[in-house]
Amino acid sequence: MHIRDAHSTDAAGIAEIYNDAVLNTTAIWNDATVDEADRAEWIAGRQGSGFPVLVADDGGEVVGYATYGDFRPHDGFRHTVEHSVYVRGDQRGSGIGRQLMMHLVDAARENGVHVMVAAIESGNTGSLRLHEKLGFVETGRMPEVGTKFGRWLDLVLLQLML
Repeated sequence: MHIRDAHSTDAAGIAEIYNDAVLNTTAIWNDATVDEADRAEWIAGRQGSGFPVLVADDGGEVVGYATYGDFRPHDGFRHTVEHSVYVRGDQRGSGIGRQLMMHLVDAARENGVHVMVAAIESGNTGSLRLHEKLGFVETGRMPEVGTKFGRWLDLVLLQLML
């Protein structure tokens, strides 16, 4: 397994991971799934804006992906990004998320990012632990700011000073 930049040919694998998270977890607070064309456009848009999209490739299969983008659209936030990292359901807990995050943090440092923000659902203890092990510090909790599966969700904000 190795970490590399995403290509349009990775769109189907990324869509599969994204859709599983939409349908079965509270990691993504969307209700609608996406198709391969949507993810190919998403990859091109991210990369076209200068943001990395990384994939964990295991023998030609996408088993995880990570990216970051603007934290907020205002000029004053130009040195702060918010990231996402997702791992295929059957690979969670195997260290892929950690490897993706380490590469993503390195890319952010190389690109002059000052702060990386994580916004994680409070019940996602695996993701919270991963981020804390990587040096992210909790900076806030926002009770009941989202909803999914008929229940209110709390958002935990963490940040890493780069």
